[in-house]
Amino acid sequence: MILCCGEALIDFVPAGDGACVRPIPGGSIFNVAVGLARLGAPAGYFGKLSTDLFGNVLLQTLSANGVDTSLALRASGPTSLAFVDLPASGGSEPRYVFYTDCAVDRSLRIDELPEHLAASVHALHFGSISLVLEPCASSLEALLQRESHRRVISLDPNVRPPLIQDPQAYRARFERWTGFADIIRLSRADFDWLYPDRPTGEVFTGWFDRGVSLVILTEGAKGACGMTAQGATADCSAQAVDVVDTVGAGDSFLAALLFYLDREGRLRSQYDLRQVSAESLLQILQFANRAAALTCSRPGADPPFLGELEADPRTR
Repeated sequence: MILCCGEALIDFVPAGDGACVRPIPGGSIFNVAVGLARLGAPAGYFGKLSTDLFGNVLLQTLSANGVDTSLALRASGPTSLAFVDLPASGGSEPRYVFYTDCAVDRSLRIDELPEHLAASVHALHFGSISLVLEPCASSLEALLQRESHRRVISLDPNVRPPLIQDPQAYRARFERWTGFADIIRLSRADFDWLYPDRPTGEVFTGWFDRGVSLVILTEGAKGACGMTAQGATADCSAQAVDVVDTVGAGDSFLAALLFYLDREGRLRSQYDLRQVSAESLLQILQFANRAAALTCSRPGADPPFLGELEADPRTR
């Protein structure tokens, strides 16, 4: 099972009439868990959900999509909310306004971490605002560090600058996390914010020296590139699509990436992950790009099902 650890919240996205918004279950970690399950991967969710109306919707949505919620915690208090401002062009990065004060998902404490994970959990995914907001950030960092080298660790910073009060401290902290990760996926916008004055090659080499096995850089409409610690590389153009919005596209990309790696038996160990060939890496990127494109073609974070991807022979 791939255990996704972190936030679940409610995205309020424009309803289309210019005045109203509609609530959609979301949050990067939540989206990856749902995306994995829709593709048929064994997926689990670990995080703290409210017992309020929104928390119930989040839990029901996870369960309805086949995500294992046995490790999910419940507590009274508000659910985090995010209001999404979509650019008029449809192809740029959406902007978010978060309401997280006293929210349940950010209140996760270290003493609430699972003492042991089942042997069936062979990979864990971390990232996004759950690694920014305290005390959740420190709690999940402790879990990330504890499970590093025991299980494959995936990390996606999914940087949200408005929530980061001390950018330099966060950058230093992220650099520390790279020493625990096996897979790092980040967008060009993430990279430029984290490392404004450094070339990608220099940064990625440092990550590989610290033990990272696979790095994926996504660049929106330009596509994505990947590289392994063993030197395999691949570049893949984005798939053309009529963009409705880009909400959740990166999460769908990552879910498809992890699904494909798992299906190929690459998430069982760091050694298996490092053996990905350039040919396989290209196929993975093509599959993940298709998932992102389908998500962009419909409103909100709505990751595709496996049948939708397999209907296109380019993604088989």
